[in-house]
Amino acid sequence: MIRKKTSEGIGYSIVELGQVRHVFASAVPRGGGDFEQQTHDALKTIDDVIDEEGTQGSIVQQAVFLRDIEQAETCRAIIREFYGSELPATSYVPQPPCDNKLISIEALGVGRGFDGVEIRRLSEQMVVTSHDGTAWVHLANVTPCTETTSVYERALDVFEQMAAGLAEYGYSFNQVIRTWLYLGDIVGPEADTQRYKELNRARTDFFRNCRFGGALLPEGWRNAVYPASTGIGAEGRDFMASCVALVTDRPDVKLVPLENPMQVSAFDYGRQYSPKSPKFARAMVVAVGDTATTFVSGTASITDSETQHVGNAAAQTAQTLDNIEALIGEANFNQHGMPGLGATLDDLALVRVYIKRQDDYLRARAVCKQRLGEVPTIYAVADVCRPELLVEIEGIAFSQRP
Repeated sequence: MIRKKTSEGIGYSIVELGQVRHVFASAVPRGGGDFEQQTHDALKTIDDVIDEEGTQGSIVQQAVFLRDIEQAETCRAIIREFYGSELPATSYVPQPPCDNKLISIEALGVGRGFDGVEIRRLSEQMVVTSHDGTAWVHLANVTPCTETTSVYERALDVFEQMAAGLAEYGYSFNQVIRTWLYLGDIVGPEADTQRYKELNRARTDFFRNCRFGGALLPEGWRNAVYPASTGIGAEGRDFMASCVALVTDRPDVKLVPLENPMQVSAFDYGRQYSPKSPKFARAMVVAVGDTATTFVSGTASITDSETQHVGNAAAQTAQTLDNIEALIGEANFNQHGMPGLGATLDDLALVRVYIKRQDDYLRARAVCKQRLGEVPTIYAVADVCRPELLVEIEGIAFSQRP
């Protein structure tokens, strides 16, 4: 189901779902040079993969990781010129690549040219792919319009913009299944509290009137439903978000939020972690017949609700992978009413590893290489939502009943 390959500067996975080919790639510049040279190098590397796989013009979503956010406009201009009318929904993430490059790029391509695949590029921020009676809506790089410096107000403004952006094209925020929330100085102070806690307060207040999942949930579902999510630190002090929404009338498509048997659900955390608990699922599964696509939320070295292996980045990385393994494993899928659809770490098609301290990069990478093999991986320097957490990992997995 998944083919993986890594070589200098590039890692990619090819996933065949029905008649549609999906390409997941992570690229870093192979050479040195200035920012423009490194950007062109990374883009060309991804383009070569797309060409090799016969899916030209298929890139629909990108996350661009920048050492210097002041280079964002230069990067945007290069990307506009490179893609022309086939511009992906692109997020510019102020997180330095761990390997000391100026830029790294994560890209998702969906098999344009395959029967029934339609790609609509509605704006620089929104791309919609449709196939097999299902639309995937990619909304990227939403930033605050308000002038206030309040994290709560800026985050609330972004959620409202995301909802309005989706509504403009006939979609609903209730159809969102995955979010990324990037907050500068995430564990820093905000008035008499913490910035991440204020983000959680905004998310809780905005989500109060949302009804995620709707008719796509399994019959009789009674548990809480929130999108999969990553809330992660970034350079600077601003806020930016992206999301994916799923739209379908197919009766055989089901959404199942996964919780982790090794962890307390984030939305049930005690008040000592945040007065308004983080409202997200540990993962979101899109099940279609005998296949499952699992969006794994940002996961850290936490069991129950307590941080493990304080001060040890390698041990935290291993614990985080243990948590993901339990989350997507067959036993947990059985518990959630999806027997036979469980996955393993080998079924991950794309991974991001956020590392708090640059000095821990080689330690964390060594553990990931041993446990994950050739899965395409982005490594970025980013603060994590608790001061003692050193590593956070997210990904996407694909599985199929035997």
